[in-house]
Amino acid sequence: MAASGFGGGEAFRLSAAPGAGALKLHKGDITLWSVNGATDAIVNAANERMLGGGGVDGAIHRAAGPELVQACRKVPEVRPEVRCPTGEARITPAFKLPVSRVIHTVGPIYDMDKHPEVSLKNAYENSLKLAKYNGIQYIAFPAISCGVYRYPPKEASKIAVSTAQQFSEDIKEVHFVLFSDDLYEIWHETAQEMLSQFQK
Repeated sequence: MAASGFGGGEAFRLSAAPGAGALKLHKGDITLWSVNGATDAIVNAANERMLGGGGVDGAIHRAAGPELVQACRKVPEVRPEVRCPTGEARITPAFKLPVSRVIHTVGPIYDMDKHPEVSLKNAYENSLKLAKYNGIQYIAFPAISCGVYRYPPKEASKIAVSTAQQFSEDIKEVHFVLFSDDLYEIWHETAQEMLSQFQK
C-alpha cells in the first residue's frame, strides 16, 4: 500500500517466498508517514527514559502531543530512570500522529556499547516482534542510532535490512523513512546489494 504523504520511494521484496513482505524506502519526515491508521506504526528512536529528547525522538513527541509523554511515564521503570533498556522495545498509542501506534526502541551509543551490532539488531528485532504481536502489518523505522549516537550508517543499514528480512512472512511492509539524502542513498545501496535477487 502507498504511504500517505510520501511519493513512490523504492520498493524491494524481502524474500523469494510467495507473499513475502516488502521493504520500502522514503526520504522525509517519519511523523507524517501512515498507511491506514489501524495496522500501522512508526518506530521512535528513544532513550532509556522514554520521555522525549532530540532528533526524531523530539519530533515524534511534538507531533503526537503531550499525551505521548504521559503514556510513556506510565511504562514501568525496570530500574531507576530506565523504562526501555538499550535493544528493547515498548509500545504506546500514537495520539495525534496519523498511525495507530508508536513503538519505542533504544539503539546503542556506538562508542559506548561493547557490542553495538548486537544492540542495534536487538532494537530492530524487538520492535518487529512487538509489531507482530500487536497485529501491526505496516511499520516505519528511522535510521536508529545514526544521529547523535554516531553509528556508522553503512553498517547500520546492513543490520536494519537483514533484520527486516527475518520478518518477511510476518509483516506486510517494512518502511525506512530517512531524513537525509545521504542516509537514503546508503539504505538504497544496501537494499540493492542484499535484496536484488528477490526482485521480479
